[in-house]
Amino acid sequence: MNVYGLIGNPLEHSFSQQYFTEKFEKENLEDCRFELFPLKDITELTALLSSQVELKGLAATIPYKESVIPFLTTVEKEAAVIGAVNCIKISAGILTGYNTDSFGFERSLLPLLDSRHTKALILGSGGSSKAVQYVLRKLGIEFLVVSRAASTKKDIIQYDTIDEEMMKQYLLIINCSPVGMFPNENYEPHIPYQHINKNHLLFDLIYRPAETKFLALGKKQGAATKNGYEMLLIQAEENWKIWNATNS
Repeated sequence: MNVYGLIGNPLEHSFSQQYFTEKFEKENLEDCRFELFPLKDITELTALLSSQVELKGLAATIPYKESVIPFLTTVEKEAAVIGAVNCIKISAGILTGYNTDSFGFERSLLPLLDSRHTKALILGSGGSSKAVQYVLRKLGIEFLVVSRAASTKKDIIQYDTIDEEMMKQYLLIINCSPVGMFPNENYEPHIPYQHINKNHLLFDLIYRPAETKFLALGKKQGAATKNGYEMLLIQAEENWKIWNATNS
């Protein structure tokens, strides 16, 4: 039996188990199984690896995309640059980390961009945010990271510093925080939504609910919106390719 799984905490919001279980059934992969492995702490990964001898691959989600790196044997170049891993290939005891969030995000975002989208606000500073930052640098899009915590870095600001003038300039806004994710759908990142207009594009990495309050408030102001479901599908299939590649 080939076992694949997801590590994170909590995992109630995850679609991965259903997605891969349905994929295995549809493709008649009777020797494959996908499980959820909620870890209270990343240090529990060592025991998990020892107990799951048939484990071939893991996806990693909040809050372990960064803290899992020291437990890996090696990290693929792009993931090392990003500083976050969401896909782990396990082969002959060797754990190799990859970042497929960047691949999924870029593929999902590109069709939505136009000449107006030269500056972006990235809400959140965790592992997913790092993948988004990597993609925006690659695309030549200037950005600021918005964090709840104070920082001395010039490209990190706090939510209360976002004003009308900034909203006029930064027409791409990407939510990489868990704010608004199931089961906390009644919350939204604290930005001045009244200054959003039809020139804005709001992208939320959250996919459950399908329309977060962040997206709903942006749409009400006339903005174009997109959730993270397509990104997740692209990323999941890329994980599958990596887990089963014979030359990686």
